[in-house]
Amino acid sequence: MAQHTPPAPRICPACDGFPTVAVTTGTRHPDGTRATLRVTCPTCKGTGLTAPTGLAHAGR
Repeated sequence: MAQHTPPAPRICPACDGFPTVAVTTGTRHPDGTRATLRVTCPTCKGTGLTAPTGLAHAGR
């Protein structure tokens, strides 16, 4: 009998699966390292996946 595989989670279309990135500001710290900002995807809230679609309730 064939095995059913669970559906693969959908990758977020806004970040393409890279939910958190480090953006350099162009400045450097006194020790020579770059100053960076950590930015999280606002669409998927840092998960990299889209929210599963739920069933719609129609009628009463």
